[in-house]
Amino acid sequence: MAISCSFFLFMVFTMMDHHVGGHENVCEELRCGGKGPAIRFPFRLSHTRQPDHCSFPGFTLSCTDSNQTLLELPISVKLFVEEIDYISQVIQLSDPNHCFPIELRRLNLSSSPFQFLFHEQDYYPRGYGLFNCSQSTDQRNGIFRISCLSGPTHQVYALDLNDGQSLMELPISSCTKMYNIPYVPEMGDANILHLNWSTPDCRHCEQRGENCRILKNNNSTDESKTECFPRQRNHAKGRTSTKLEIVGAILGSFLLVLLVFAIYRVYRYDKVEKENQAKIEMFLEDYRNLKPSRYTYSDIRRITNEFADKLGQGAYGTVFKGKLSNEIYVAVKILNTSKGKGEEFLNEVGTMGTIHHVNVVRLVGFCADGFRRALVYEFLSNNSLDKFISSADVKNQFLGWDKLQDIAIGIAKGIEYLHQGCDQRILHFDIKPHNILLDQNFNPKISDFGLAKLCSKDQSAVSMTTARGTMGYIAPEVFSRNFGNVTYKVDVYSFGMLLLEMVGGRKNTEVTKENISQVYFPEWIYNCLEQKEDFRVFVEDDGDAHIAKKLAVVGLWCIQWHPLKRPSMKVAVQMLEGGDNLIMPPNPFATTATTRTNARIPAMDFRQELQVIPESE
Repeated sequence: MAISCSFFLFMVFTMMDHHVGGHENVCEELRCGGKGPAIRFPFRLSHTRQPDHCSFPGFTLSCTDSNQTLLELPISVKLFVEEIDYISQVIQLSDPNHCFPIELRRLNLSSSPFQFLFHEQDYYPRGYGLFNCSQSTDQRNGIFRISCLSGPTHQVYALDLNDGQSLMELPISSCTKMYNIPYVPEMGDANILHLNWSTPDCRHCEQRGENCRILKNNNSTDESKTECFPRQRNHAKGRTSTKLEIVGAILGSFLLVLLVFAIYRVYRYDKVEKENQAKIEMFLEDYRNLKPSRYTYSDIRRITNEFADKLGQGAYGTVFKGKLSNEIYVAVKILNTSKGKGEEFLNEVGTMGTIHHVNVVRLVGFCADGFRRALVYEFLSNNSLDKFISSADVKNQFLGWDKLQDIAIGIAKGIEYLHQGCDQRILHFDIKPHNILLDQNFNPKISDFGLAKLCSKDQSAVSMTTARGTMGYIAPEVFSRNFGNVTYKVDVYSFGMLLLEMVGGRKNTEVTKENISQVYFPEWIYNCLEQKEDFRVFVEDDGDAHIAKKLAVVGLWCIQWHPLKRPSMKVAVQMLEGGDNLIMPPNPFATTATTRTNARIPAMDFRQELQVIPESE
């Protein structure tokens, strides 16, 4: 029905266009937006239905978005048309940039039908030279000051090159020649340029109040000969009346069609709309379900459009952008079959399938089709936090301290949920900026649970046979039990390193023998805080400095070498949300003896009993 309606309207408007457009071959007088100078032969407006014979070559004008009339001269010099005097055949132009001497420098009218309009006393074209002078001089005959090129410390003058006397009056010793221009607008500063044309000559027609056109059936070789013909003054009114009649007929027909279509829609509404609502409700119910859907490999190929849009690649797989049939975008991670024995796949599905939190990426579905495995996540448009904090000195990538604080609080709440909000405690083991994704509003979401472990909430330590995580973010107890047992405090340590990286804009992963000292850049931050020095990052006011210091202090508390001295994530959230009077932590980089003697630094004790327990299967 809608197609029939559209076809009917198309046919009606086509007939209308044919009826009222029968006079389109007449070279009517037009204006840009109904205002501006009248445009008629030898001029013509581009992008209209007027035929080419309505204008003369080189006289095509156009309209800007603001309905200014525009003339384009050779070498792409574009000027606004202010007035057109058809009797004198003079066109008045203005420069959009209000500085004609710049445009005139590259203006060449040799291939244009227009010429500069000179005064009657000028028997030859006058040329001018532009001079940049450090001293000012009086504006005299033959010397014009160009204000749009002058400044507080210099003056630019246009000098008549044909007037030798004016050259003597210019302080030439303090001037530098810039370039020549063929013409200087009146008084040097006026933003008005007058051009005239001699061909085609329609002055005799305009003086008689008639229109002008190229002479038809011209047998001579002169193709610029013109003839006059009477103006049809009432033609526009007749066309307007005809248009109103046809518009009324079309509107009546269209209303009739709408009435028929409305009746049809009411008839079909109950059945079609109820079916659509049932589909929507079913989808929303499925979407709210915490259990991820299982897809076949052919589904994955369809969702990713045959893997057309690649988002990134890592050690465990490649991520592609996809779209579900319900217009929801997703990120599809195709796992490498050569990596591990499927542990990452089991961890992701087993862990994320039960998680539902605003600061944790949602697992939409998975694929386990033979040896092919894939994970389907919600799509987050702003990628990872890594690209926004890898260089805090790049201002166009810096999010601002208020937003960084919101992101830090969101990450902390997400980790707190993993530690306390689930049936079993989830240890992520790989908290780092690359695994923090940002949605369209820069809200953070924790992702990549391939290294995660589960343990009971009443027992807080896990046994491990090998270290896991990313260098620079791994807690010391993961490498050596001399620092304590492996507990949920490993995520607290990683979060602290992430906070310090947000403050310093420094990567923690590029560790070599040559730059191994870079791993200890948190010590530099600690020294800056202790000695009240600047971090040398973007801090525009005292409020920004307060946020930067808060993030740094919380980060230093979280990276204490001994797990017992680190706060829980619940306490870290409280410190970030409040934190007006945070206490400086003990120096985590000092020796044991130094720490004991440094009695002036108050201590915060977050101790609790940590019992080693076996890892949950």
